[in-house]
Amino acid sequence: MRWPIPPALPDLLAGRTVLECGRRGKYLLLRFDHGVQIVHLGMSGSLRRVPEQEAPRKHDHVDWVFDHAVLRLHDPRRFGAVLWHPDEAGPIAAHPLLARLGIEPFDPRFDGRWLHAYFRGRRVAIKQALLAGDAVVGVGNIYASESLFRAGIDPRTAAQRVSAARCDRLAAAIRATLSDALDSGGSTLRDYVGASGEPGAYFAIHAAVYERAGLPCRVCGTPIRRLVQGQRATYFCPSCQKR
Repeated sequence: MRWPIPPALPDLLAGRTVLECGRRGKYLLLRFDHGVQIVHLGMSGSLRRVPEQEAPRKHDHVDWVFDHAVLRLHDPRRFGAVLWHPDEAGPIAAHPLLARLGIEPFDPRFDGRWLHAYFRGRRVAIKQALLAGDAVVGVGNIYASESLFRAGIDPRTAAQRVSAARCDRLAAAIRATLSDALDSGGSTLRDYVGASGEPGAYFAIHAAVYERAGLPCRVCGTPIRRLVQGQRATYFCPSCQKR
């Protein structure tokens, strides 16, 4: 895993009850009466409910054994994490992994004005600014490309050059894209599965640009282009998306 799993964790949690399941950005937060367990799935991890008698497969790393079920963490790349934050360490929001995260995309305060204020003075490309996670969380590589397409913004545009009006469109596009993804059960390319092992259907229904390099834009017919930004693939329509 990205960081060692605390060796005392099984003893800390044995016989305890999960009081609440929450989330902050891409971190899952399991609340107990004496602390919070922080879980991150990395790039290709998954949590599945499995029968109690099912033997672990290769790359299965952690089991949460409940009264009538087992929740299993599968992570081939080992970029995920399972950490413990005791109550005596302070509020979970102050944890170093969470303290600098941006606003949640469905927070009522998130809008174009929020983005425009954050992007002021930022010379980095708009897509990389979104991926940084300190303006708004939950917009990963796939949904950044898709949101920028919906908003009509070239991903190479410097963040500080995105006008207030276009920030309004971008905030709305981010919410719409993530809403579609949630309704479709996520976006399976290679690894993603739901809690019961089912794939997400976002790409079968909604994908406009991601992994469509060379194919015609669904709006104007121009071939979709692919470029690399910060070692991540970006897809966009050179006609529909303007700098």
